[in-house]
Amino acid sequence: MHGNRHALWLQAQQHATAGRLEAAREAFEALLEHEPGHAGARALLASVLLAQDRLRDACMQLSRAADALPPDPNFILRIAHGLRSVGETNAALDCMRHPALAQSRDASQQLALGHLYQGLGLNPQALRCMQHARDAGMDSPDFRYFLALQLQFNGRIAEAEASMEACLRMGPTFGRASLSLARIRKQTTQSNHVGFIRARLAQVAPGSEDHAAFEFALYEELDDLGEHDAAWDALARGNAIMHSRTRHDAGAESRFIEQLIRTFDTDADSRTDDHDGPMPIFIVGLPRSGTTLLERILGTHPQVASTGELTDLPKQLRWTADLHGHALLDDALLAATGTLDFAELGRRYLRQTQWRAQGRRHYVDKLPPNWMLVGHIRRALPRAKVLHLVRDPMDVCFSNWRALFGDAYAYSYDFAALAQHHGLYRKLMAHWHRVHPGFVLDVPYAELVREPEASCRRVLDFCGLPFEADCLDHTRNRSSVSTLSSAQVREPIHARGIGEWRRYAERLEPLRALLDA
Repeated sequence: MHGNRHALWLQAQQHATAGRLEAAREAFEALLEHEPGHAGARALLASVLLAQDRLRDACMQLSRAADALPPDPNFILRIAHGLRSVGETNAALDCMRHPALAQSRDASQQLALGHLYQGLGLNPQALRCMQHARDAGMDSPDFRYFLALQLQFNGRIAEAEASMEACLRMGPTFGRASLSLARIRKQTTQSNHVGFIRARLAQVAPGSEDHAAFEFALYEELDDLGEHDAAWDALARGNAIMHSRTRHDAGAESRFIEQLIRTFDTDADSRTDDHDGPMPIFIVGLPRSGTTLLERILGTHPQVASTGELTDLPKQLRWTADLHGHALLDDALLAATGTLDFAELGRRYLRQTQWRAQGRRHYVDKLPPNWMLVGHIRRALPRAKVLHLVRDPMDVCFSNWRALFGDAYAYSYDFAALAQHHGLYRKLMAHWHRVHPGFVLDVPYAELVREPEASCRRVLDFCGLPFEADCLDHTRNRSSVSTLSSAQVREPIHARGIGEWRRYAERLEPLRALLDA
């Protein structure tokens, strides 16, 4: 019998490697009938099932693998990564707390564990793991960069800056580190990296993302120094590189938003649920609209926990539809709307996120693109609160254009695509207000920074929370921050971000005209 099991194990792996998915599935399942505790077979079967778009079955296999973990740190990390990627957060956390990982002194294992904690927004734990990796001898430009980010996320800005500097001294090119360093504080004529960046631009591979990152970094530093013509030229070059590297289908986006509006064309049936635990407060809006600032303000309230940018809602939506994928929302998910069990979606979301409340009544789920999922939130979590950050179109679009988002927001590198995306976003938010009146509260960014007490009172009242004066000093919030504004958002509330585009008004006239149109 042992020989038969070994033959099945080899056969199943060969089928999987050759892409014979159905044969691989049958062989793994036959093996598991004889050896149900074979965690490795369950892990590989989960990969096959994901490739077959059988998400729920894959989640079950990963969960059963987690119940039979061998004391092998690398295998445990692999299962934890798989569980996190499919939204089984509770099971992933159990794996990450396994004694074999706690006892490991292997630098690469500690780094991998740190990345898992970072992916869950647990940045203090991620920093500890990366420090363990450093103590175990880990050192490279990449590692110094990741360590610097964690130091920055945890508010240790001076140490983060030193680690970024060390990263750049070690590697021939590292555009992301230069960009992070340029943003971490305001550059001055006495202290800046312009010469260094220009030297690296002469060495970097033309047209690479590294090239784009150095151009964005040069813009940031020259903008601080008041050299606006040269700053603009660098920013334009960086955006042109990224626009050529990413693909944004404006027509497909427009058709998708129209279909989303048609799909969610009526309010949800009112229903009650028996959940008496903590409830989420969703914060949505375009990137760079002030969502992080509002989260910091709310997280200062004694009854609200800051949690960062959670992907639990999109992942549980995919589980409910049994559709594997990585996009927040796509055509297949939208087409499945009529068959979704929204009550189950709400239950699964709450089950995977309750621990984040840390004993408080509410926790903030701040994922800006969830503005597309307001209809899903309404049907799955009718008692949840949704706050929508509204920022001046030119301010928010310019802030998007001067950010480097990688391939996350491909629309942001081209004026026409940026203006169209903004228009579709406004159209959909207007639709949510019409269909779900009173479910979403608009929070104007200008009011939040110019009249913080009045704005804060309105937000807290909408959330059913008593006013707390401490919310007006969000610097009291000591939780980690992992967004682009992780350094700036620790400053007291200010209005410097309003009208920043005006120093480039002439160059931005084509964008303004597109937005007006």
